[in-house]
Amino acid sequence: MSANTGSNAYIDDSVTFESFQLDPRLLQSIKYNGYDRPTLIQSSAIPLALEQRRDVIAKAATGSGKTLAYLIPVIQTILNYKQSEQNNSQTQEPKTLGIILVPTRELAQQVQSVLSKLVLYCSKDVHSLNLSSQLSESVLTSLLLDRPEVLISTPSKLLNVLETKSSALSLEDLKFLVIDEVDLVLTFGYQEDLNQISSYLPLKKNLQTFLMSATLNEDIQDLKMRFCRSPAILKLNEEEINKDQSKLLQYYVKVSEFDKFLLCYVIFKLGLLKGKTLIFVNNIDRGYRLKLVLEQFGIKSCILNSELPANSRQHIVEEFNKNVYQLLIATDDTEYIKEEEDGQNLSDDEGAGENTADANSSASTSKKEKNKGINLKKDKDYGVSRGVDFQNVACVLNFDLPTTAKSYVHRIGRTARAGKSGVAISFVVPLKEFAKHKPSMCPTAKRDEKILSRIIKQQSKLGFEILPYSFDIKQVEGFRYRMEDGFRAVTQVAVREARVKELKQELLTSSKLKRHFEENPQDLQSLRHDKELHPARVQQHLKRVPDYLLPEAARQDKKKIGFVPFHSAKNLKRKNKVYKKNNKRSGKLDPLKNFK
Repeated sequence: MSANTGSNAYIDDSVTFESFQLDPRLLQSIKYNGYDRPTLIQSSAIPLALEQRRDVIAKAATGSGKTLAYLIPVIQTILNYKQSEQNNSQTQEPKTLGIILVPTRELAQQVQSVLSKLVLYCSKDVHSLNLSSQLSESVLTSLLLDRPEVLISTPSKLLNVLETKSSALSLEDLKFLVIDEVDLVLTFGYQEDLNQISSYLPLKKNLQTFLMSATLNEDIQDLKMRFCRSPAILKLNEEEINKDQSKLLQYYVKVSEFDKFLLCYVIFKLGLLKGKTLIFVNNIDRGYRLKLVLEQFGIKSCILNSELPANSRQHIVEEFNKNVYQLLIATDDTEYIKEEEDGQNLSDDEGAGENTADANSSASTSKKEKNKGINLKKDKDYGVSRGVDFQNVACVLNFDLPTTAKSYVHRIGRTARAGKSGVAISFVVPLKEFAKHKPSMCPTAKRDEKILSRIIKQQSKLGFEILPYSFDIKQVEGFRYRMEDGFRAVTQVAVREARVKELKQELLTSSKLKRHFEENPQDLQSLRHDKELHPARVQQHLKRVPDYLLPEAARQDKKKIGFVPFHSAKNLKRKNKVYKKNNKRSGKLDPLKNFK
């Protein structure tokens, strides 16, 4: 969670945090962490929660400050309760006063981190426990007996604790319940868990509820009836938010399966995209294949997927946010995890029946892994396309197009956050090109064109435009032979070996990450996540780009290799029209079509 330095679409200059009459210790923490003025959602939700004791259902975009909008009332409520007990000379025994439910383990850790910063000056009165932090059973029981004021968890983990450790956890004094990212909680299939959790909640009517989400739809009506009483429903000014989100430029590139790897090689080796890039792939093997292929050419990247230990995943995100890594290859396979568990496929509103093929392909992939001796456990509470606070991401590259339009929205939400500009590029495989190159094939690519049409339709309804970007493949043909040579070295055996090797490395370093790293910063190198995994065949000569591969102008002066000019969508559209009309480009040259 960063300071409120976002655009004017989110900041509310008409109020201050002091106007909420917060505890001085909480105000001091807010100022210390750089939160100058509340955002619109905060200035609306905090008074309703504190002064009127209303339940709150809030819809606000990513980066608008939803986390603070419920954490500040939660902390203030606890401090008020402690003060009233002290004034009445009652014995202040620790009690669990609130629960915060989130859809993923990563988001649980993120919320706890923000909460720890806000209770910096009142930490003796507000203790928190993250149930999703993979603690041992004995340690968890011991910590629950201390009655922490705030519990943070995924719904499944909380239900498990309630069912197995009911003697150690008492909810009779509960004063608030928060369900963050409600739409994603429901998408992940936690509805039944929430229904069962409701039976453990106290029956008294003063339980305050917060339902926070980026979207509000009919799916939350059941939660509203079950957990809320006459809630205040808040929505930010849609026109201002849409205006702010226009800083996100969206493009799609129609390309063959093998040429995905070729374009990645050219783009990242020549530095055609500036800043940090988050690359999404559709399964874990694809992530390791792409990493190994890029390694052939000396391009470093790190992996993020559901198999890695939770400590490692958290550390990877933290280091990525600190600019230690420029390329992060993320496997957003939550929907596949759910398919493997219950045989059902998550789908968007427009095509529930068309995802059956993807479910079958995913299930068959899982069977192949087991047959080949790779029975690696995935974390069902893992999720990276939503909730995780990736900072200063310049570009989101959909190396594999997501299987639903809804997933696309979640992925591109990792860039252009809080008023900053960003770019989303999606590789789309035309149906006629599907399965022509088996080693580079991804089963989900068969439906790329259908998914793209849904995405375009969806973004059009929201007032956004996805423009085609036509790479001139002729300009990169000189690199094709080297890519073919490098790609051949990355066999399926090499991918599986790298996958197991990476997991072993991360399991070893995970124990260090708990306590050792802060005391020994010199261990940074040994704990880096972008180290080479090395396929069986290592070709050092591929790591440099010989001059003869570059166009003539760039051979003399390397500075003439530019970067992808993703600046003005209108200018690009106008230039494309001029190019089609006159068969030549006007104005600034496009380095991916002409390196001169």
